[in-house]
Amino acid sequence: MCGIFGYVGDKNCIPYIISGLEKLEYRGYDSAGVAYLKDKNLEIKKIVGKVQNLKEILDFNDFSNMGIGHTRWATHGGISVENAHPHTDCEGNIAVVHNGIIENYKEIRDFLISRGHKFKSQTDTETVPHLLEEMVDKEGMNLEEALKELFKRLEGAFALLIIDKRRPNTLYALRKQSPLIVGFGTGENFVASDIPALGAYTERFYYLEDNQMAIVSDREIKVYDL
Repeated sequence: MCGIFGYVGDKNCIPYIISGLEKLEYRGYDSAGVAYLKDKNLEIKKIVGKVQNLKEILDFNDFSNMGIGHTRWATHGGISVENAHPHTDCEGNIAVVHNGIIENYKEIRDFLISRGHKFKSQTDTETVPHLLEEMVDKEGMNLEEALKELFKRLEGAFALLIIDKRRPNTLYALRKQSPLIVGFGTGENFVASDIPALGAYTERFYYLEDNQMAIVSDREIKVYDL
């Protein structure tokens, strides 16, 4: 029962993400983290413990219009900063948060290691940014094509929220059997794993259905059946 929150818009994402994660604390968790765009690079902050501990290492004067956050219950891999979300690819272009279980992650991980990828955690989640990196950088797909292919290659139940620093105004949300909700704002849009994280900001929601992907910018939300 992890928590996911994402923001893209015309305001600073960091207070929104922290507030959203605090509203998801009832789900229980052992670690927390955020990823946001800063000076065209991904800034990753992760801690073991509560969202309050995460707030203490964040600079709320940083301005970023896009970011994602996560609260984690340890499943694959123990309770550690390395295993906390978000996870990134080798080059630090892509960041991912994830609820659920990727059942075939060991096979994917072994394949990616054989292709030269270096892993920092013991999680199933970390296979996702590395697999996207493999498909985009080595197989020549664009990110949208890679996300559709990702959906075919992953087995299990998952809700994924993905950002890429090369696409500075876009969140990607994928759902298979694990809840994910998009919220419509004005000049801003949101993604979360449960309504309480969104209720303070909008009364307009769309519950992603199984096997759907949403491409979320500050101005629109496009939803695709996969």
